[in-house]
Amino acid sequence: MLKSDCFYLGKIVSKYSFKGEVLIKLDTDEPEEYENLESVFISLGNNLIPFFIKKSRLHKSTLLRVRFEEIADESDADRIMGSEIYLPLTLLPKLTGDKFYFHEVIGFTLLDSVHGDIGVIESVNDSTSQALFEALKDGKQLLIPINDEIITKVDRENKTIHVTTPLGLVDLYLE
Repeated sequence: MLKSDCFYLGKIVSKYSFKGEVLIKLDTDEPEEYENLESVFISLGNNLIPFFIKKSRLHKSTLLRVRFEEIADESDADRIMGSEIYLPLTLLPKLTGDKFYFHEVIGFTLLDSVHGDIGVIESVNDSTSQALFEALKDGKQLLIPINDEIITKVDRENKTIHVTTPLGLVDLYLE
């Protein structure tokens, strides 16, 4: 399984018991959707390795307490500490309306209410406090904030996202 075929679910943040149980910090708004998983992929080195879940349950909001079949004690758990957890993209719940996953809008065209076509989304930068579309128009990169006030419509059929950008933002990049 390749990382490009998966989505990031969370990270193993601590050991929970001497029996090898671990806590996974889930990166989701709906942790309960992932409480009864049969398996996950754990990133070890440059590989995604499948691990089967013996038992799991939610622990304090976004933490998932997991007992893996392959992890028998604390020293086994130490080997996977800090590792990222992935699931296949096929397990993502379908979103409708103006909600979207960042990976699904790569290649969509941004249509601004004033400027029209302002570029094609090449990536999403979510490492800042405000997630940004990184779009390319005529060789110039535009950074457009992702929020409900700016995004007016997501058209999956035509692969476009309609936006109303703040006054002067697009001009900064294209002039």
